[in-house]
Amino acid sequence: MKEFIFPVLFVVGLMARGAAMAQDRPQLPIARHRFVVIAHRADHEHVPENTVAAVQDAIRCGVDYVEIDLRTTRDGYLVLSHDASVDRMTDGHGKVSGLTLAEMRALRVRGKAGDSIVYRVPEFREVLAACAGKMNIYLDYKEADVAETWRQIKAAGMEGHVVVYLNKPPQYGEWRTIVPQMPLMTSLPDGVRTRVQIDSFLEKNTIGVLDNVYDTVMQRFVAHRGVALWLDGQSEKEGPADWGRLLGEHIQGMQTDHPEELMEYLRKAGVVEGH
Repeated sequence: MKEFIFPVLFVVGLMARGAAMAQDRPQLPIARHRFVVIAHRADHEHVPENTVAAVQDAIRCGVDYVEIDLRTTRDGYLVLSHDASVDRMTDGHGKVSGLTLAEMRALRVRGKAGDSIVYRVPEFREVLAACAGKMNIYLDYKEADVAETWRQIKAAGMEGHVVVYLNKPPQYGEWRTIVPQMPLMTSLPDGVRTRVQIDSFLEKNTIGVLDNVYDTVMQRFVAHRGVALWLDGQSEKEGPADWGRLLGEHIQGMQTDHPEELMEYLRKAGVVEGH
């Protein structure tokens, strides 16, 4: 019987430590579904990504979060853009950081084929206003000022409705110092893959959500630490096969390029409620 004592105590210890960490960790926003669905760059199947129209479509689809990308103009305004430059998504050229807000607003965002509507690069405040009272935000924090970002979140009454995705290690300290109550999300750093390495990373960083843990053993370990797992489902061939593969006991959410179709798939599977 002695050979079983250490594993049992180890698992119990993990669960107790995970519960204690969960109590100290900032609370995630309340989601409308028990399985969280995130619209990647909002719903951009029919309208351009990271626009107010894409956010409004995501709200219509009934997902839990819109994922948007935050950057800063040359004159300090917060705008939405996944890329560092405007070349791919607009009729302009140059880096977001090298253009003023007026120059950004003058650009025309490329629509889908046959779409005659004129789309503009939105300010962060516009998207916050569109989401207020309707939708949580998964904020992919590219290049911005924490204090100004938080000021705009508070001005919109969106405290408690935002999760911040960190892209660079220094961003962790900035958010923890200025807005300690903000729930944070990140990917595991390169090279952090074993149970010991993940344990060390989570000891040093108060993270609410991880997004790139695909090994089922590691998923179980992360769950014992009280950390949520939201996986990326988006790909060129995203569909039911991918969704079924990513659904698992310890997965609490999924990011998608096809929010309406994923919601319908999850309803039929009994994973989310509603019609």
